[in-house]
Parts: sequence; structure tokens; C-alpha cells
Amino acid sequence: MTFKAGKLITGSILTLALLSGCAQSGDQQASGGDGAGDASKPVTIKYYNWDNETTEGVTKKFIEQFQAKYPNIKVESIPLVPGNSEETMKKLDVLLSSGEQVDVMLFPNTRHLFARAEQGVLAPLDELYAKEKIKPEDEYYVNPRYKDKYYGIQNNTTLNFVLLNKDALDEAGLPVPTLGWTYDDYREYAKKLNKGDGPSKRYGTYFHNWSLYANPTAQVHMQHPFLYEDGKTNFSDPTYKRFFDLRRAMEKEDKSAKPYADVIGAKLNYRSEFFNEKAAMIIAGNWMISEVGDTSKFPHKFKTAFAPVPLPSKDAKPDLYMGGQFLSIGKDSKNKDAAYQFIRFVSTNMTDARTELPGWKKGDMKPLVDRLIGTNKELYDVESLMNTLFDKRVQALPPSKNAVSYEKDLDKLLTDGFSKFILENKSSDEVQAWMVEEANKIIKQNTK
Repeated sequence: MTFKAGKLITGSILTLALLSGCAQSGDQQASGGDGAGDASKPVTIKYYNWDNETTEGVTKKFIEQFQAKYPNIKVESIPLVPGNSEETMKKLDVLLSSGEQVDVMLFPNTRHLFARAEQGVLAPLDELYAKEKIKPEDEYYVNPRYKDKYYGIQNNTTLNFVLLNKDALDEAGLPVPTLGWTYDDYREYAKKLNKGDGPSKRYGTYFHNWSLYANPTAQVHMQHPFLYEDGKTNFSDPTYKRFFDLRRAMEKEDKSAKPYADVIGAKLNYRSEFFNEKAAMIIAGNWMISEVGDTSKFPHKFKTAFAPVPLPSKDAKPDLYMGGQFLSIGKDSKNKDAAYQFIRFVSTNMTDARTELPGWKKGDMKPLVDRLIGTNKELYDVESLMNTLFDKRVQALPPSKNAVSYEKDLDKLLTDGFSKFILENKSSDEVQAWMVEEANKIIKQNTK
């Protein structure tokens, strides 16, 4: 699908791929682009982001470490709209069009990055990589390319997995699932993990009201959550019908999933449902690693196990979509070498300044995961967590080139379609046909 000039992303991204990495000895701080250029001349680079009170402390540590190594490069961190990446993107566009100095910018996902690459406001990284004599595919899990040029360095990564109540698994005599289990297996696990009745019932699983839970296969195992790479809607994919029907069976027949009407009616919190033992399994992501051990927020005593997201079938490829944030350099920056040194330094930083899983392949992840786990290690099935994070059989899907301004419309359409199916008792065939028709209308309206 070709980009339409002038279109900028306003949508959000859901979230994935598993980490596999080669451990690097030493203090886990990479060279940070030592071969990229001459850093002897004093310069100041401006770094635009959306830091809030929490994340600005992390950025400050990165900058302090960088400036200790490169004292002639001063980094000015500029949060445009603290805590809000979408509004930050809008302000960033104004700056880019006004000629303001923009050396380094942070993007919340590849779609925002591709939209700016298409606008011609980003500097390609190819020559900078060549100066350092590195191949980006050897360095990072995801390497965004537009018209055969690289435009972003992956700073962190997000991936989805399943959290399971290990105590409930042991009680039911169930092993922790591993790579290759399917949604048919998921359904059987949920039935066996059901316990009790009434207000105190523990459901086998909980599906939240996000579009992720309407069809995780499309959200997790496809390059774009709503579109095929040719730009057509993926709502026609057979996995929609299969998962819709599975959801209805689990809710109506097995009674192993909390009714969707209760989820939206009571505005339930998926964290509370899991940690309060109202559900034994949930699909979530790596942002939950540290929360398992944070008993001040959600007091609980059971151990949590981790498993890969189920596959749609036994023969399906396990490769996953990987989310993450990306660092890019402004096309008109007069300090491209210094900017490159900074983004290489930050993206490869594995010191205690890092609080998120990196996009860099070569760092030793175990110390970072240990920091994320914290002091309540007894609440984790650490072996299953490590197996889920570091399974080398799983690769990252290439980033989708579909940078569209109407992603929110497709997201809402999926939620509306699932609501028609589950609340109005319509057939999956009828709802899927309606979704495809409406999606085609949205695509046509936006590609004239």
C-alpha cells in the first residue's frame, strides 16, 4: 500500500514479539556509536519526547551517563506534552514544519514514524550505520525502513503474553502452557480453571473490552491489527469468525469467561480481575512484569506463571508483532553525528537506568528482568517468564508499512462489531460481513 501524501497518524497502536538475545559481557553499556563521527566539537542537541514526572527521571539518568562519556555533547530534553504521546506528535509536526531545531525525536510506534518518514522530515540512518560498520538487523529486533532506507532505532519493546495463576494451575493439575498451545487448548484450560459460583466465582479467564480481546490473532500475529499489507481490511480473515465463536462458547456454554455485558457494564479493571483471583488467566503484556510483584497496588499471595499467546492452529507460525518506541533524527538537524551517538547510546544502555525491555538484541536481559521482578520473587514462576521472553524460535514480524490516519475508526469498528455479535446474539458470519463492508467504506473515504 502506498502512502498518501499529507496523511499523519492520529491513531494508537495495540500491541508484539518475543525477545531472544545474546548475552554481552562487561557492564552492558554498548559503544553508543563511537564510529559515527567526530564528537570533539561542542554541540547541543534537542531531544523531543513526552516525559512525565516518572519517565523524566529515566531520561535524566541516560543523559547524565551519555554526557559523562561525551562531555562535548549537551542534550536538552524537551517534553512537549508530558504523558501524552498523541498530542506530542501534533506539536512535533508544528515544530518540524516551522523550521525549529529538531535533532532527536521519540515515536510511540512505527506508524507514527513511517508517517513522518513519508513527509520527508526524518534523516535516513544508512550512512551513519555504515560509518559505525554495523548492520541494524544484527542490532535491533525491529528496523523501520521506508523506501529502502532506515529511519528509526528501536529503544524499547512491548510484547503480549498470558499470565496464569500458578496456584490455580497446580490445584487443577495443569502444567504451565508452552509455545505451540492453541486457543482450543486455552478453552480447555479455562474450563478446568473455573471454580465456584456466584459473586465469589473464579472464572477460568477474563477478556477485557479492548480490541485486542476481540481477535488476538490479528492483533498479535499479523503485521497490522486491522489491515493486510496490501492495504485491504483483514476483517475478512477466518480467524475473526473462529475467535468470535470461541468467545461466545466460552461465555455462554462453558461459562469460563466473565460475560462481556458485565465487563463493560461494571467497567471492570483487568488487573483487579486477575490479582483479586476473579480470573485465573488473562492476556496482557510485558508492562505487567513489575506489577506482579507490586503488592502495594494489588495485594495477593499466589504465584504468577507466564505463557506465550496461543496460536490459532498447531501449524501456525509463532512469529509475533513487536511494539515499541523508536528514536529518529530530524532531516534538518545540523548535528546528525552527535544525535546518532545519543540514540545509539540510549538504545543500547543496559545499566540500572533502564526500566523497560530494550529493542537491542545484544544486551543481557536477565539483570533487567531481575530488576523488574524486584524483591517479591516468590510471586513469580521465573522459569516460565524467562522461557516466554527468550524463546529463540520466535521472531519479530516486520513492521507494517500501513501508516493510516483512520486506524481509530477501524479499532472502533471492531469493537462495535464484536458488541453486535456478543450482545445482540447475531451470527459471526453476519457480523463479519458487516465489518468488512464498513471497513471498505472507511478505507475508500480515506484513500480518494
